[in-house]
Amino acid sequence: MKPWSTFVLLTTSLGALPLAAQSEAGTYQAVTMRAAPGHLLDLIAALKARMPVYLAAGEPKPVLLRHAQGDQWDLLLLVPIESIAEHFSREYAGRWQAALTRTGFDDGQFERQLDQWISWREELYVNGPSVTALESAVASAGYFHLEIFQALAGKRDSLRREREMENDFLVRINRPTNFIFGKITGSAWDAFTIGFYRDLQHYAEPSSVTADAEEVAAKAAGFESRGHLGPYLRQLIGSHHDTLGSVVK
Repeated sequence: MKPWSTFVLLTTSLGALPLAAQSEAGTYQAVTMRAAPGHLLDLIAALKARMPVYLAAGEPKPVLLRHAQGDQWDLLLLVPIESIAEHFSREYAGRWQAALTRTGFDDGQFERQLDQWISWREELYVNGPSVTALESAVASAGYFHLEIFQALAGKRDSLRREREMENDFLVRINRPTNFIFGKITGSAWDAFTIGFYRDLQHYAEPSSVTADAEEVAAKAAGFESRGHLGPYLRQLIGSHHDTLGSVVK
């Protein structure tokens, strides 16, 4: 039996971290995985086969993202949850077991398969956008850009503000903004952002505004200049990884 009360007490206290952004509308479990050699397609098929269980349990469908280039993981499973306390409650466990019974899905076999097909796994619990907003973006997207950050000590709040400033800048130059996710508890990362695009061409297309207009937009968003977006971010982080890839439908 899982130590429910101990876990809930721990995560409730960790939820007070500044970057957790308690005012955000959604809470998520984010699981990054690297497939064992030769088993990436097996792993994707297994994760997709389990999706109906979430729906049978009355839960939103998770988002599955597949790495194309960048960081060292293969897949990100982003699971909307009501809260960490509810996710690890006896009531949730009961709903999940009932959903397994209704769908006939063998969760034990699923876990045994994952034991054979995953060579590395990392788990993070985050606050982020509303589930409705995320679902809307995913529905029309085929491609994504994910950035994940570890802030320097004392810079977590500043990192959050920088991400919001960059979204402000993107709006001003007519480019898609990024969803911001802030850590509650889990792995060493403090935040990650995901930008969704129709395809690779949409991601790579040049700005539709002039360099002078970008300069004005950067200053209006709070940056010293358009050339200082990157340097300002670098002052706040100790580690930063990028990943490009596709949305698994």
